[in-house]
Amino acid sequence: MRFKQFYLGCLAHASYYIGSEGEAAVIDPRRDVQQYLDEADTNGQKIKYVIETHSHADFVSGHIELAEKTGAQIIFGERAKTEFPTLKVKDGDTLNVGKIKLKFLETPGHTPEGITILAENTEAPGEPLKMFTGDTLFIGDVGRPDLIGSKGFTAEQMGGMLFDSLHNKILPLPDETEVYPAHGAGSLCGKSLSKETWSTLGNQRQFNYALKPMSKEEFIKVVASDQPEVPAYFPVSASQNLKGSVSLDDLPQPKALTTDEVNGFDGIVLDVRPGETYGAGHVPNAINIALGGQFASWAGTLISIGTPVAIAADTQEQVEEAFMRLARVGIETVKGFILMSEFTDEKAVVKHVSVEAANEALASGDVQFIDVRRAQEHANGHAVNTLNLPLDRLSREIDRVDPDKPTYVICQSGYRSSIGTSILENAGFGEVYNVIGGTKAWMDAGLETEVSATACANS
Repeated sequence: MRFKQFYLGCLAHASYYIGSEGEAAVIDPRRDVQQYLDEADTNGQKIKYVIETHSHADFVSGHIELAEKTGAQIIFGERAKTEFPTLKVKDGDTLNVGKIKLKFLETPGHTPEGITILAENTEAPGEPLKMFTGDTLFIGDVGRPDLIGSKGFTAEQMGGMLFDSLHNKILPLPDETEVYPAHGAGSLCGKSLSKETWSTLGNQRQFNYALKPMSKEEFIKVVASDQPEVPAYFPVSASQNLKGSVSLDDLPQPKALTTDEVNGFDGIVLDVRPGETYGAGHVPNAINIALGGQFASWAGTLISIGTPVAIAADTQEQVEEAFMRLARVGIETVKGFILMSEFTDEKAVVKHVSVEAANEALASGDVQFIDVRRAQEHANGHAVNTLNLPLDRLSREIDRVDPDKPTYVICQSGYRSSIGTSILENAGFGEVYNVIGGTKAWMDAGLETEVSATACANS
């Protein structure tokens, strides 16, 4: 058996290649598919099946392009309403990839059409099963049941399906069964995913909060509560994955823009450089989402699908990387780019300050201090006197703060706060500061912190 996990950090997404003899299958592929083609070529195998565990909401899949380039069949669960040729599988169906037997289990709950795949190496009968759970079972968590309300199911109904899928289909399997989910920590498809990218069912039985003994009613309440806000691009990506997407090679390429064209650009100027570089000088009112973090997720969260985008970068390589990573979340409207060495007008600046300097400013002046982390992060411990405006809601709740006051922005480490400062600048805030090092640096420096009452109540 040839087996490989491909892990994409910026989307916390795992896809899989599994092959035997001259055949292979790819499970939950990302949009850029060359790595799977290279793997098949290296192993001397032909990709026979492209399998989707469900219609993904948090990224655009490459199943159409991969099938077109290899002649593979695309496989979805029987309930999937696809608009392209699809081999639909139902509970108990099996397919073979060389000497590997693939058995399909219908496991609705995160989505109605969700499936789990059991891979058995028939040449090694004692080898543990490999179980590809998609977004049904994560390491440390389970899939959230509240992403598809528009399809006619409530979160409670989906939670009930998820309970049944776990208890009737997955948990009866042996403890040594290996668990390979579609996501890890950082994904918004769950609320407390582990940084580990695989585990065993026995380990999950022991440590996964959602698999602890509880009634169905208790389970539904637990998994439906405290979920992060659903990004606006999620339903668009889910729909696009059922329709099918064009090849990356067929997307219009961005053109080089002049300074005047960037200044007059009717859309979003997206600066993809690190926060420190952005802060030192950038196109006025550009939004900063650095390539170094969870770029694609935040871009999909903050940029509406269909919005024209111009990329500001230091190198052509950054432009190309940003173009590809935006396409992974369905943003296909990158119209142009500018390298900052060619931007000739006066640049805007966002000052970076230490936690000590921010603390002094708070003590001595009439300033605002915004924490852009998620509500639960803030509740569990934050710098004193911070107003919690989570980054995904900042632009909608911006009227809660005064654009004429000096405004300090903090997150956990400095990545999200740089995005926050750019949103505030774009909204007309005149004096904005990014607190470098974030809440971690604040706490490490021994500065005053507090915990919200809600966190105390839940502890």
